[in-house]
Amino acid sequence: MAENKKDALMVLSGGMDSVTMLHEYSGRIEAAVYFSYGSNHNERELEYARFHCHELGIELIEIDLGFIGKHFHSSLLEGADAIPEGDYDFDNMKSTVVPFRNGIMLAAAAGLAESLGLGAVMIANHAGDHALYPDCRESFVTAMAKAIEQGTYDGIKLLAPYTLYTKTQIAIRGKRLGIDYSKTYSCYKGMEHHCGRCGTCLERRQALADAGIEDSTIYEN
Repeated sequence: MAENKKDALMVLSGGMDSVTMLHEYSGRIEAAVYFSYGSNHNERELEYARFHCHELGIELIEIDLGFIGKHFHSSLLEGADAIPEGDYDFDNMKSTVVPFRNGIMLAAAAGLAESLGLGAVMIANHAGDHALYPDCRESFVTAMAKAIEQGTYDGIKLLAPYTLYTKTQIAIRGKRLGIDYSKTYSCYKGMEHHCGRCGTCLERRQALADAGIEDSTIYEN
């Protein structure tokens, strides 16, 4: 449930999870931050991050983390053909891990929040990411929350309310909020339309179906 006081900065992509959180907590979110780090889908995500911030009247701050795309190794940074297709499981999707991505983004967001005089940073990690991405797990969020609080004068809080939710549970929340998920982007290949074959596309399709939401996403296949 949204709070009355606008005291939070949210790390926003343009995907289902963060867009849902942006809408659900819009009463608390003063500003959102989008990080461009050279991923295949940055351009597509950013389009929807801008759309939803404009719709809600929330300022969107865009920050370039281009050094990640230049120096880090991940199939998420190496073009559409590098992305594996098939189920969203560890063996198939491990190559998409961008090393310590959330840690880097949250550190930057904490500094930005303190500079803006805000008391909290929000992130939309969820339970479906835990096995695959170390920097999405509850243990990481707990550790990072302590580091951010200890490392800022104002004791900035890290809020991750979706940590234990599945993507389907998040979609159900979005359905209640009336979110149009066709105005979100998930595909790791980053093409004009969702490929329909990579793990994130399959996860998206399943979550929408399980939530009873008509899937109006345009898929290549």
